[in-house]
Amino acid sequence: MPQKTELTTQAGWSLNQRNPDVIQTLMPFWEWLYRYYFRVQTSGWEYIPPHKPVLLVGSHNGGLPAPDMHMMIYDWFRRFGHQRPVYGLMHPSVWKVFPMSAQLATQVGAIAAHPRMAIAAMQQEASVLVYPGGGKDVFRPHPLRDKICLAGNQAFIKLALRHHVPIVPLVSWGAHDTLIVLADIYEQARQVHDWGIPWLFGLDPEVFPIYLGLPWGLAIGPLPNIPLPVPIHTRVCPPIWFDWYGPKAARDRAYVESCYTHVQSQMQHELDCLVQTVEQHR
Repeated sequence: MPQKTELTTQAGWSLNQRNPDVIQTLMPFWEWLYRYYFRVQTSGWEYIPPHKPVLLVGSHNGGLPAPDMHMMIYDWFRRFGHQRPVYGLMHPSVWKVFPMSAQLATQVGAIAAHPRMAIAAMQQEASVLVYPGGGKDVFRPHPLRDKICLAGNQAFIKLALRHHVPIVPLVSWGAHDTLIVLADIYEQARQVHDWGIPWLFGLDPEVFPIYLGLPWGLAIGPLPNIPLPVPIHTRVCPPIWFDWYGPKAARDRAYVESCYTHVQSQMQHELDCLVQTVEQHR
């Protein structure tokens, strides 16, 4: 039984492995990436209240490293201190496929992407960071780099409604050029799997990109990559409040759908504005 409990904790099913000392140790490295490698420009952090929890909902780019996500996390700790917790929802398979990286992420604040963990964080009055689009978002083809992709995932809406917290959207532009996703051939890969070829690690990747990037040159599949040193622009957007909250609101499918559509539309508008601003200053 103790072995099972330890495994569960390591797999991201606990809030107790967050380690402020590890975060503090990582800050100089993140700062170097932020200032010199990605040359991040950011705005909108005044929209996050100083002492109240929020649900941060983002769209990210750049493959498995998702550099815009990491720069957002660095900005959070740079502005609010490493003692103010923010828990990021991460796919449970990461602990199986990349155990060392996942263990480090756990100490920064990563928890399993499951409603139970998000609710536990909210009950501790901590903020929660979620990227609903997952792999489909982070590996979306380069022609779709200016499009918000939340992949139809509405669980974050239900979480906000149940806990009466605002949704604070996060958008970014630039990280899509840290690698160039040419196409997603998941359907073809799925057909090959159905013919009897197993998925790597026995896990359905849900996305199967072809991309250009380091160190592979041309890569096929959701392989890790080294991001190119491309400038990244991030924006924290005004909070989104809904008209109706509570358990009944979270169970109303039509209302949840309308809230989801509103959030997606608002994020698309904010991304369009960010892209326009960046293009005007080039």
